[in-house]
Amino acid sequence: MQGDPVALKHDKDASSYQPHQSVQHALRVLDAVARRGVGITDTELARVTGLPADQLTQMLRMLRREGYVQQAADGAYLAGATLDQLGAADGHEAALAAKLQFTLDELRDTVGAAVYISRYIDGEVRITQVASGPEAPPVNEWVDFRVSAHASAVGKSLLGQLDVNGRRDHLSRHKMARLTSRTITNEKVLLSKLAAQPATVPVLDLQEYAVGTVCAAVPITAGASVGCLALSLPVEHAHRLHHAADRLNQSAAPVLLSLAI
Repeated sequence: MQGDPVALKHDKDASSYQPHQSVQHALRVLDAVARRGVGITDTELARVTGLPADQLTQMLRMLRREGYVQQAADGAYLAGATLDQLGAADGHEAALAAKLQFTLDELRDTVGAAVYISRYIDGEVRITQVASGPEAPPVNEWVDFRVSAHASAVGKSLLGQLDVNGRRDHLSRHKMARLTSRTITNEKVLLSKLAAQPATVPVLDLQEYAVGTVCAAVPITAGASVGCLALSLPVEHAHRLHHAADRLNQSAAPVLLSLAI
């Protein structure tokens, strides 16, 4: 059963959230903390980083929650265990994978949906990490994600981060097969939609990849590496997609920060 199309109205503030900007601010804070070494107060951090007090307070709350900073008894901020682990050359990859998995597990439990990290590696779509469970079942990969980028939220998010030539190259190697009645199979139409997709608004898949599943994805590009953070829901929970997608967008910053360190 296909059901009726899902009309989504994203919260204006959530949809305009810019995780890349948030990460740049976080990196400025962490650089100041690391440079001081012996501890730095929030007043000093505000002066050094130039961030408004309310924004800095929210940033420090997130950095403490994620383990990037810790607060001493005198109120000064020091480097936390996560920053030390991700900043070390030895064991960095294992620490990064563990940190990302922890973040995905928390996000899965918060939004009540399976969540994924996907990367565009060597010209192909690859799911690199997943957090799912009995109450948050993963999407059934009935067609290889590598050949269905035109239909999935993950694929469209990754393609949207490539330039036009990169998008055309990918589509030339993978035929745009019709997977459901809602799948876009016209290259011109797809390229037009990708070009018009706002960077701050989650990309959606409303039963385009698989009947019975809706998905959303947001970019988590770090440097030259193209990636995305995504979630999937059974179609009977489609009414929760707009809220879950906006939460996904807001959760992209901690993932990006882990990748940037």
